[in-house]
Amino acid sequence: MGLAAALGPRTGTASPSGQITRLVPSTGEPIPVIGMGSWITFNVAGDRVALAVRTEVLRTFFAFGGGLIDSSPMYGSSEQVIGYCLKRLSSHFDLFSASKVWIAGKRLGVQQMEHSRKLWGLPRFDLLQIHNLLDWDTHLETLQEWKRAGRVRYVGITTSHGRRHSEFERIMERAPIDFVQLTYNILDREAERRLLPLARERGLAVVVNRPFRRGGLFRHVHRKTLPAWASEFDCHNWPQFLLKFIISHPAVTCAIPATSRVDHMEQNMGAAFGRLPSPDLRLRMSRHFEAL
Repeated sequence: MGLAAALGPRTGTASPSGQITRLVPSTGEPIPVIGMGSWITFNVAGDRVALAVRTEVLRTFFAFGGGLIDSSPMYGSSEQVIGYCLKRLSSHFDLFSASKVWIAGKRLGVQQMEHSRKLWGLPRFDLLQIHNLLDWDTHLETLQEWKRAGRVRYVGITTSHGRRHSEFERIMERAPIDFVQLTYNILDREAERRLLPLARERGLAVVVNRPFRRGGLFRHVHRKTLPAWASEFDCHNWPQFLLKFIISHPAVTCAIPATSRVDHMEQNMGAAFGRLPSPDLRLRMSRHFEAL
């Protein structure tokens, strides 16, 4: 941590601790480049041992300067568990809360978002997103009303698994949104063609989901040694290699890896410190990984 702070990042901006942050284009608010997802990993309500572990995972996240936590009503009990864990932590952390609406109809959408807020135990969300574009035009109208009333700070849309990029692009081009969430990793790079450049053009923050393909990318590097040149961008393990590739793209605001383990959270958060790879190194990284 001290070494990372001394070296400083090569792109993005740095907090006083040396952590890399990116600015939300619509407001200039800084957000740490490594956040946390909660799909599957926090769906553990009713398991006391698992709940205690998740509380420590969250404690570690904040100890490393984490901010953005992303969840959804479709993630089982994850929102309930996040709320449980937050209540058991000190209030001295800088949470950027992000959830979603995933249901058809205005009335049901409002009910779902209010229920999520209560599960988290918050007065309001920082970001509410329309999950996989379900009834997006109806919900966007509601979210704009909420934003004007101060009931949410930012509004966004999401897609997962690289689906529906054409419709996603059309919404990005004309809808009044602040954030987009999409799939992007060292092997799934379809977003580089149009969505990421369009986000920069339109001034939209980008949250990246599935950075590890639900852990599938680690099968490519099982028992493989990290290349020596990874030290050129202060990379110490494969999770940091994969995450630094993502967050070094200039359009990316935050990546949201999910984990259920404290040691994995420490590895993930380490990607937010030190130098980031240059464009030449990013190309070398992708070619190296594809050859594994």
